[in-house]
Amino acid sequence: MKRENLDLYTDYLISSFGQTTATGLAQLMEGAISHDQVTRMLASPKMTSKEWWHLVKPHVRKVEREDGVIIVDDSIVEKPYTDENEIVCWHFDHSKGRTVKGINFVTKLYYAQDVALPVTFEIV
Repeated sequence: MKRENLDLYTDYLISSFGQTTATGLAQLMEGAISHDQVTRMLASPKMTSKEWWHLVKPHVRKVEREDGVIIVDDSIVEKPYTDENEIVCWHFDHSKGRTVKGINFVTKLYYAQDVALPVTFEIV
């Protein structure tokens, strides 16, 4: 996965107010990147936590301090109308006191100097 394309694509997603597509990004970039490049990047193998750490580590090192903390968040995104599959299944939601169908994931953020950086993730 090309880091430049990943940065560009995430910036595009964050800054867009409407529908986002690989073709839309290619048009916005006036041919500097093709929709095929975006599609190949999105179809590339899943990024592991270890690969993500290598991307984010230089940024963590810039804000790292003695009083920095790791924040662990266990979340469930409910998907009540989606068929069950390897990531959409039933999980106990402690905030609701019952099981819900959805995606359960754990993220860890490093927080220091009013900056929160995601350092790892895992689909449960």
